[in-house]
Amino acid sequence: MTVKTDQTAVEPSPDASEDPAAPGLAPPDLGYRLRQQVILSEFGVEALRGTDVDHLLQRAAELCARGMGAEFCKALEYRRGEDLLLVRAGVGWGPDVIGQARVGADLASPAGFALKTGRPVISNHLAEETRFRTPQLMADHGIRRAINVLIENRDGAFGVLEVDDTREGMFEEADIAFMQGFANLLGGAIERQRTESLLRAALARQDLLAREMSHRVKNSLAIVASLLALQARAAEAEPAVQAALSDARSRVEAIAGVHDQLWRQGDKAGDGEGEGVPGELDLAPFLEKLVANLDSGAPGLNLTCTAAAQRISADRAIPIGLLVNELVTNALKYAYPPETHPEGGAIRVRAERALDTLVVEVADDGVGLPADFEIGRASKSLGMRVVGSLTRQLGGQLTLPRTGQGTCFRLEVPLET
Repeated sequence: MTVKTDQTAVEPSPDASEDPAAPGLAPPDLGYRLRQQVILSEFGVEALRGTDVDHLLQRAAELCARGMGAEFCKALEYRRGEDLLLVRAGVGWGPDVIGQARVGADLASPAGFALKTGRPVISNHLAEETRFRTPQLMADHGIRRAINVLIENRDGAFGVLEVDDTREGMFEEADIAFMQGFANLLGGAIERQRTESLLRAALARQDLLAREMSHRVKNSLAIVASLLALQARAAEAEPAVQAALSDARSRVEAIAGVHDQLWRQGDKAGDGEGEGVPGELDLAPFLEKLVANLDSGAPGLNLTCTAAAQRISADRAIPIGLLVNELVTNALKYAYPPETHPEGGAIRVRAERALDTLVVEVADDGVGLPADFEIGRASKSLGMRVVGSLTRQLGGQLTLPRTGQGTCFRLEVPLET
């Protein structure tokens, strides 16, 4: 006769002398139960920190077997399409079992019964079992007794955790509490991994959409820049208009450069060389590309850029790029007049981090600024008014450090924390 409680399917004891709760038998050793709790607590820490499901399943099998003093333990994953349980991890089994062996998930299997009913199963005498068949895997390994508990989460049943042994002995209901603790921790960890996987997929999609948007914005700005170039060529009779259109085109191209880098650098985000964050870019390749574009339109002048790697948001990269564009363009126009510097000269752009500040310098060795030039004073130059506005937007400070010959603009911008 099979005896089933509300919570556990328990094999009846054929002999009261084998029942650990029968009169005359000593209760389970307290130290044994305390060791089980220590092992369970140890696994709890791993389950909270773990990021790999296979590793957690394997560790649960190892620690559960140790805590039960058992020879075998296995974690079985339910394959709904096949209605089978796959041995996903375990200890004591041969190499051809883990990841390959399958057990029936029907009610006639101990593991299947635990899976389908949600009730733990204890079977201390498999050879005399009348409730279930003995799975071939267990028969091949000479398993005499087994205990099964369900692993589940919010998605339903994940599978079963099972402890087996070839030796005579008795699994007790107190062992179920120990194993169920492992199963509950596994269920929670698997659910967390599933949620994190969905979140990573959502973030990846968001990053892809952001990159696609940057690519389209860049293309749109490139069209605007081309239109401005056409208008500039059509205004040959009006040099002032032509110069203004050329400057406008240069500013549009600087903004397009930011979106180009956002699109291109997206493939390198999170590649192990730096954490990629959507909406951020590495300032170094952006400034190098910006200066290279300006250099291509300045024959006779030598433009160089030395920039340290520094990730910043696009919202800050755009004004920094525009500011550098204005300062370099200004140096191209006025630093080396042909009448005094027929051979041209050098213009240097440098960007580096100093503690919590980004320092950007644009320097030349040319004729220098007018004697009455003061930063912050109202200027008739649109370029310098743009520079002042961008500096305020960044919350930065623009200075003119003394460098001897030529001019040096130094921008200090607090980095976001």
